[in-house]
Amino acid sequence: MSFVRDKVNYAVIGAGSWGTTLANLLAEKGFPVILWVFEQDLCARMQQSRVNDLYLPGVVLSENLNFSSELPQVVADKQLLLFVTPSQITRNVLQQAIAYIDPETLIVSASKGIENDSLMLLSQVFEELLPTAMHKQLGFLSGPSFAKEVSKGMPTAVVAAAKNEQVAEQIQAIFSTEKFRVYTHDDIIGVELGGAMKNVIALAAGVSDGLGFGHNTRAALITRGLAEMTRMGLKLGGNAETFAGLTGMGDLVLTCTGDLSRNRSVGIELGKGRSLEEILAGMQSVAEGVKTSLSAYQLAQKLAVEMPIVEQIYLILYQNKDPRQAVSDLMLRNLKAEAVRNS
Repeated sequence: MSFVRDKVNYAVIGAGSWGTTLANLLAEKGFPVILWVFEQDLCARMQQSRVNDLYLPGVVLSENLNFSSELPQVVADKQLLLFVTPSQITRNVLQQAIAYIDPETLIVSASKGIENDSLMLLSQVFEELLPTAMHKQLGFLSGPSFAKEVSKGMPTAVVAAAKNEQVAEQIQAIFSTEKFRVYTHDDIIGVELGGAMKNVIALAAGVSDGLGFGHNTRAALITRGLAEMTRMGLKLGGNAETFAGLTGMGDLVLTCTGDLSRNRSVGIELGKGRSLEEILAGMQSVAEGVKTSLSAYQLAQKLAVEMPIVEQIYLILYQNKDPRQAVSDLMLRNLKAEAVRNS
């Protein structure tokens, strides 16, 4: 397919805060975009008010943006499909959509997570489900980006990763604006894993904040969390350099320190002594790190990768371990060098 501006027809799957923001970004560039909204009542309200009052309140959406709850209608005959569904339901949504997707459609995922049960990154889920001939049209968008700030036009930089350089450059050209800068990358594994793992480390940073610990503790968690992400990335075939970039350190710092971080907010409440069930019951949006913590822990066990922070977060979330004891156990691990140099 050729991407001629006056003939483009794009669709975004998933009307959470990030999906709505990216759909509106494309629409404000002049592209006709349709947004798939799972909740029919929300879809009706958005059609009437042009506001996503559930996930992105206060932002008036572009007239170029349309809405539908009919998945076949949304995905059929599109040049670009952008999936921004929660990671644990992405497989199910893609399975429902596949029969209606044009074989030449450019497919981009902006979801972040590791699938439970299969322990797959979403790139692996897409490659498993889509015909082999379509793999060359896959791309992945990730990086430090709070939806609320992007929707307000605050300068943001992200990464478009694809095996095919031309696909990465197409995604770059489609999404880039004066306030939304897109870099290209070829390390899909590293880019995706950084986007998934930073949510788990952000839970840990939140727990630390909720316990009343200071900047020293948070800095240690961020830095050692980056080391854990990098170890896992190398084991899966990613590049170490990727984790020093936007989708590694950049996204990690944002999510571990930003007040808009859902995962850090969940961690804060855990540190204050609230139960996970109580915290999640009061949330509209998904905190991806909660389920990714389970997948990350199980994947680390499977691959024999040492990830002590991930392990302690798993124990807090799924074994009801006391957060204060988890921090103590991290600090009392066997002493060692920060890095082992090859002689």
